[in-house]
Amino acid sequence: MAMKTVLTIAGADSGAAAGAQADVKTIAAHSAYAVTVLTAVTAQTRSSVTASLPLPAALVTAQFRAVFEDFDVAAVKSGMLGDMPQTMAVAEALQARQPPHYVLDPVLAASDGHALLSDEAVEVMRRELVPLAELVTPNVAEAERLAGREVRSLADASAAAQAILALGCRAVLVKGGHLEAALGTDLLVTADGEQVFAAEFVASAAAPGAGRGTGCALAAAIACHLAQGRCLVEAVGAAKRYVAGGLRHPALADGIGPMDHLYKLRRHELRRHKLRRHTLRHPTPP
Repeated sequence: MAMKTVLTIAGADSGAAAGAQADVKTIAAHSAYAVTVLTAVTAQTRSSVTASLPLPAALVTAQFRAVFEDFDVAAVKSGMLGDMPQTMAVAEALQARQPPHYVLDPVLAASDGHALLSDEAVEVMRRELVPLAELVTPNVAEAERLAGREVRSLADASAAAQAILALGCRAVLVKGGHLEAALGTDLLVTADGEQVFAAEFVASAAAPGAGRGTGCALAAAIACHLAQGRCLVEAVGAAKRYVAGGLRHPALADGIGPMDHLYKLRRHELRRHKLRRHTLRHPTPP
């Protein structure tokens, strides 16, 4: 069966822990084909964003044209949008195309607090992009900014999600990595009800830089599962398990983040290697 094509709209991260590079690895890990629209180029260490340059809006539009003319896109995930011109270009392209599945990760700031989207661009997101989304995946700070209210508890998260739903999307997943009263617990809210996804504590996630890009990976993984026919609840649950597994397997030798997006592939190769060694030591009798 042919792979599904999943489009990521994101900034480029020189450290490849977040942004388009993280999304491409995540999409590949889910046996889908990744195509990209870059909105910005950033310089990032494992712990911070040191520089950011939005790409010309005309170039963003040209990337959309090239992707949509030549690929059958089954799902779209957007992350860092650049700023006002780039956000408008993304909105116009998605309004014209209306992809089957669209997961909006409202990246308003980097994990170190570096602002990535102006107030004007946030308003464009609220007005033009949120209504297109099957799912919006804000963290606590993003939910507060989109909903205009404080989020400290699951009840607060529910109220914020309802306010974001009112903007026109079909579902909201408030990520609880910084939820004071229910740390790490995510809340999925739709018009039909709510579902809590309990926290899965991963000790290595506390290391500096370990959590960088996990929101990108989560949204991209959800988009892949939706493209492959899973329902939203199944897609969210599977994506959370994927991210937790990646956090348990740091990518670099010093063990300090980021997550290994391809840990399943490496685990499979390790199993094959062990099986091969066992077969060589204990050959089957003729």
